Amino acid sequence: MTAEIISGKEVAKTIRAELTEEVADLKQTRGIVPGLATVLVGEDPASVSYVTAKGKACDKIGINSFQHNLPADTPEDELLKLIDQLNNNDEVNGILVQLPLPGHIDENRVLYAIDPDKDVDGFHPVNVGRLVIGEEVFPPCTPAGIRELIVRGGTPTEGAELVVVGRSNIVGKPVAVMMLQKKDGANATVTVCHTRTRNMAEHTRRADILIVAAGRPRAITADMVKPGATVIDVGVNRIGTTSSGKAKLAGDVDFEAVKEVAGKITPVPGGVGPMTITMLMKNTVKAAKLKP
Repeated sequence: MTAEIISGKEVAKTIRAELTEEVADLKQTRGIVPGLATVLVGEDPASVSYVTAKGKACDKIGINSFQHNLPADTPEDELLKLIDQLNNNDEVNGILVQLPLPGHIDENRVLYAIDPDKDVDGFHPVNVGRLVIGEEVFPPCTPAGIRELIVRGGTPTEGAELVVVGRSNIVGKPVAVMMLQKKDGANATVTVCHTRTRNMAEHTRRADILIVAAGRPRAITADMVKPGATVIDVGVNRIGTTSSGKAKLAGDVDFEAVKEVAGKITPVPGGVGPMTITMLMKNTVKAAKLKP
């Protein structure tokens, strides 16, 4: 039996509709319009595309968007001054510095300069610490989107065997922490696999929920998946071009084969991808609601 497809596009659409209502209510009851400031240094095509998409999402939901596009040779101190200004701007509830930054800029120094209460990306050490101790304020956007796909997709997490393939600071580690917390939508028994894991298939075949962020196309094959498991594919790998010249993408899961074994599965594209910006919007609205 072919797996049920968990559509990130549909889940994201539902959440954005909820956020639109929240924003309208905030404006009516408290006179607050959430504001997101994005900072782009340079003209990397992928980064430009991401920032543009974030601006469009803000417009549709009713969030004010403040876009700051800086030349690639912008000095680090000038960027830090801008962040300080945004930290002190009451109209800005969330700040996002688009990565990667040019090589002459220390990414950590820049990210750590953001007010943790405006860190809607969830990368500041203060917010990482809050996540670990279970006092989550702004969860990293991709892991938060993964959790929404699991929960809204109807997969029980309480006591479930959950295996994460990948240990990055952006996806693997935070999603593992999120899913083992003692709260609804979590309470899973979590295993993290990585490049030094021995006999990885022994671990993945135990998983009721398998989250794959390996960074390698089709790394997870059908024989590595427990029948009926929920499989969340985080990977986006360019494996060539189509006849029309568009990028041909593949996930970290062998989708065509695994969908015949799994109970539920996310596609690539159209799975985790649409959730990341949506969760950024959700964090920005939350930051506005938490404003004193």
